[in-house]
Amino acid sequence: MKIISLDQVEKFKVDMAGAEKTWKQIPLSQKDGAPVYSYRVFTVEPGGFTPYHHHPYEHMNYIISGEGALVDKNKKEIAVKQGDFVLVLPDEMHQYKNTSEKEPLVFICGVPKAFE
Repeated sequence: MKIISLDQVEKFKVDMAGAEKTWKQIPLSQKDGAPVYSYRVFTVEPGGFTPYHHHPYEHMNYIISGEGALVDKNKKEIAVKQGDFVLVLPDEMHQYKNTSEKEPLVFICGVPKAFE
């Protein structure tokens, strides 16, 4: 069993093409013995965004705080806010954007541990 507070987890800048003002933390992963999923937490600063991308696995997101937009395969922006759950299916194009001028967008991203 592992219990850890997010403020104890190291924060790394997302250094991928197409990402701006985005940070990643990994509080639970295969390093902890997780048999199936890894949980990552992304913080997207005001004006920031994740890459517009896809991958061969699903991921499940929960918006911890803030507000933003999820960009879909048609490049349509769909509003997301604190308390929302999101399922992104395998190979579905997607991107998160922070639409706030003041507050970060913070969300959990659960992925199969093999893809962490």
